[in-house]
Amino acid sequence: MLEWEQQQLDRLVADMFGFHAVQLGLPELVGLRANRMPHRWLAVDPSYGAWQPPAAPPADVPLSLRCEFGALPFPSQSVDLVVLPHALELVADPHDTLREVERVLVPEGRVVIAGFNPASLWGLRHRLARLGQSPAPVLPQGEFLAYWRLRDWLRLLDLEVEAGCFGCYRPMVRSERTWQRLQWMEHAGDRWWPVLGAVYLVVAVKRTRGMRLVGKVRRTRVAPARQAAVVQREQTTGG
Repeated sequence: MLEWEQQQLDRLVADMFGFHAVQLGLPELVGLRANRMPHRWLAVDPSYGAWQPPAAPPADVPLSLRCEFGALPFPSQSVDLVVLPHALELVADPHDTLREVERVLVPEGRVVIAGFNPASLWGLRHRLARLGQSPAPVLPQGEFLAYWRLRDWLRLLDLEVEAGCFGCYRPMVRSERTWQRLQWMEHAGDRWWPVLGAVYLVVAVKRTRGMRLVGKVRRTRVAPARQAAVVQREQTTGG
């Protein structure tokens, strides 16, 4: 899954331009490594205590900071790109996180969101695990966020969906040999049941609505002001 998401993120963010980019969550995935913005940050929630930033990070790894996703330490309309790999599924309030993302994004800025699809084989396993009929859930401390519900949330924040894709159609199995035998499901899924992929990615753009005059505009002519008359007296002189 991480390999597929890394490939898709590299493809999506490579041609996004600006000055400031932020990744929220999942430090195991370097979502900004293919992006060429000069200022890049990796924000990690304080509850993610097991992760430590590398002492000498490579050139493609952004600077790291710890902050709450509902209160980002960036001014309003100052970030050109925000990447959220499974961040909305793990935070306490995904609505607050999305509102905060909309606040820090510049007009025409972009947000890339990766999430688990509940309408998939992985989603079925997750629900069965919640009912005690499966060994372990996919997200022990989170909940899946439906693709269409996420689109509705983005629309309410004036974040227009620009692109989207699904992937990872094979079920979760323990045997590596069985996993390789099910490789055909990836190609068949892209063609026959694309919306049933276990993982989805969404790209949205922040739209700023301007004011436009509607209706017939009346034009009134302004009469020029009258100029004061100048009287010239001619003086005659005798010759």
